Amino acid sequence: MGTKELFSIAADHAVRFRDTADSRPHRPLRDYATAVEAFAAPLPEQSSPMVDVLDELVTTAEPGLHLMTGARFFGWVIGGSHPMGVAADFLTSAWGQNAGNHTASPSAAAAETVGARWLLQLLGLPAGCSVGFVTGATVANFTCLAAARGEVLLRSGWDVDANGLFGAPQITVLIGDDAHTTVFSALQFLGLGHDRVVRIPTDDLGCIVPVAFEQAVADVSGPCIAILQAGQINTGACDDFGNLIPIAKSKGAWVHVDGAFGLWAQASARRRHLTAGVEQADSWATDGHKWLQTPYDCGYAIVRDELAHRRAMTISASYLPFASEGERDPSHYVPELSRRARGFATWAMIRHLGRSGVEAVVDGACDAATGMALALAGEPGIAIGNDVLLNQVIVRFGADLPPEKADELTKRTIGALQREGALFAGAATWRGRQVMRLSVTNYQTNAAEAAKAVDAILRAYRAERRDARVTA
Repeated sequence: MGTKELFSIAADHAVRFRDTADSRPHRPLRDYATAVEAFAAPLPEQSSPMVDVLDELVTTAEPGLHLMTGARFFGWVIGGSHPMGVAADFLTSAWGQNAGNHTASPSAAAAETVGARWLLQLLGLPAGCSVGFVTGATVANFTCLAAARGEVLLRSGWDVDANGLFGAPQITVLIGDDAHTTVFSALQFLGLGHDRVVRIPTDDLGCIVPVAFEQAVADVSGPCIAILQAGQINTGACDDFGNLIPIAKSKGAWVHVDGAFGLWAQASARRRHLTAGVEQADSWATDGHKWLQTPYDCGYAIVRDELAHRRAMTISASYLPFASEGERDPSHYVPELSRRARGFATWAMIRHLGRSGVEAVVDGACDAATGMALALAGEPGIAIGNDVLLNQVIVRFGADLPPEKADELTKRTIGALQREGALFAGAATWRGRQVMRLSVTNYQTNAAEAAKAVDAILRAYRAERRDARVTA
């Protein structure tokens, strides 16, 4: 079989999967154990025809796939893998480019260079920032905090990149109580510890309390990194950057912003006020596979000080090409050498949507989330646990019941929704109580899809409340 026929068959499978999305439930048809059993087989001793392997892969994998590309997938903050990005990603795989350096693949490096420029303009960040194309916000946070660690220690006379942390001055890390778990992981990976931090109290939406932050900064002596947040994972709320960043910088702190999804508020004229002042920070982490709708994996580590960024990340060896002035070597900004050419999908998505299209995606998701919250709040016994500022909605069922009964009804309702599969939403614990979290991030989630989701939620809630015979 030739390449053209094989690739055509693969494309046909992909199209069929997307085109039949509306007829599939928003849940996998197989659990993990069953999926392992389906894939399990003795090690093949002989080769098999490519078309047979491809067909077997599709047949075996599809029942265990989640409909993450579906318009009513609200389980996590996951974009819809827009067809434009997917098509560019097809070509990325077919081209087989290693984006490790600008000499190995000039086009891969150039797509990153231009994509980075466009990204900074969309997000309203300083044009001189450097951008590393990484797997997602987890590695973006790691990369930015590596630059932060190196710079604040260098200011204190210690070269951590050369000498490591043994004997280095202690770094004070200030972080909000409701920061995302991946930021704590990044601190762990960097040798700064996920528990050896100063945790700052947060308010009802998970935002850092300014008075508490100011007091913590006042107590700082020596190198300091302050970590703020754009888009709390449950509430979508953002820290008060305009107030907090100048306070942190008064003590010479490096300010990093975890903006995995919330930083994209910068792309919306209607929501930019939520992130006012964020451009004053020193580094930012965000994702492309959320609101930019690129396929997985795609994230961005953005650093104001390019030299600090490069010091932390540059990999050098005699066999690797040297970047001359005016040239951008992709590997100087990420913790990996051999890697996927992520710039192609980023370039294609921004080129396709343009500034207005990106803004429409952000606003559309946020408007859908607001509409869902308003509709659900009109049902007796349902309470919305947050101000819907962006795309996150916290839902509690049985709010008129004793807390323990409401916890149980919330879990039962979520379970019923997941079994039915008209949508997918996940459970979370917020302020010690069970809630359902809706994360509206897909470019396809319009008012009609939001209305379908609300109808399914109300059906499940009413049925579970009736079956459980719970009353106030």
